[in-house]
Formats: sequence, C-alpha cells, structure tokens
Amino acid sequence: MDCIFCEIIKGNIPSTKVYEDEFVTAFNDLNPQMPVHVLIVPKKHIASANDIAEEDAELVGRVFLAAQKIAEKLGLENGYRIINNCGEDAGQTVKHLHFHMLGGKTMGERII
Repeated sequence: MDCIFCEIIKGNIPSTKVYEDEFVTAFNDLNPQMPVHVLIVPKKHIASANDIAEEDAELVGRVFLAAQKIAEKLGLENGYRIINNCGEDAGQTVKHLHFHMLGGKTMGERII
C-alpha cells in the first residue's frame, strides 16, 4: 500500500503533529486554508467514508473525541469546522479517511 498518511502515522514522513493517541494522529495541513488547519487521521487505513465498516464505528467516534482535545489545545474556544471529503468529486486526494479541522477566525455559515 502506498499511502502518504500511513507513512506519516508510522513516522516515515515528517509532519508537525498536534495530537496523537493509540487510535488517531493529527497534524498541521501543509496547505492551510485557515489560521488553524489540522488533519485528523485514524491510524487504521480506511480509504474513505464510504469504506467505514460497522466495526469502525468506535474508531470514528474517537476521531471526534480527539477533535475536542485538539480544539482545546489550539484555543478554538469560539468554534471550528470539521470537513470530510469523500471521493474524487468531493476533492478527496488522499485515499485515507481524514477530517479537516478548520478554525482560528470567523467563517460564517457558508461552507464554500
């Protein structure tokens, strides 16, 4: 398997990690779209949201528990947005389930 996020999780590719536990790794996006732009990645390789299996439900929940800790650590007390791109038409470029945490300034209600 040739997955850049798996290589980051293993430590084979450098990244600026902001959080890690036994289930999740989170690191700064190399092309940030907001003052805070973190990628939250489950350590288990799952290609996309369409590939989440029943046994992955707890793991996906742990992603959102990690998001709470990351937001607190990064001072996002006024809120943040979490986005998942699922599939080519949605702009998913890395075929490993991941969530973009965006924050650090007011975004308003529009998503795009």
